[in-house]
Amino acid sequence: MHAVKKVNGQMLWANLNFLFWLSLFPVAAGWMGENHFALWPVIVYGLVLFLAAISYTLLVIVIKKTEGERSLVVQAIGNDYKGKISLLFYIAGVGLSFINPWFGVALYFSVACVWFIPDKRIEKAMREDGLTDEDLS
Repeated sequence: MHAVKKVNGQMLWANLNFLFWLSLFPVAAGWMGENHFALWPVIVYGLVLFLAAISYTLLVIVIKKTEGERSLVVQAIGNDYKGKISLLFYIAGVGLSFINPWFGVALYFSVACVWFIPDKRIEKAMREDGLTDEDLS
């Protein structure tokens, strides 16, 4: 959000939606841990992850619409393969959890590993555009 130049109500609501789903992570993860990765806690955790990923996707769509196709943020996000792969892995994890909860946990963990690697798309686009963090604040 630091690189966004224009903010409107739709973007604020999309961001609040994203933050809401993120706020449920500790609750879902705690329930899953307390129940030793039982079926329903793993499924609920996966659904929370999936809904957070959907809300992230909606936020990106709103940012693209608000900022315009030529904006720095839109160019940096690009096709957002990490976001799309996350959605697929989360929904597959929820489905596979019905077979064995550990399959779901493995897919959730693999998505976390992908996002653990720092995403430098915005920083790269800023450097190419000749901007620094101070220029955006």
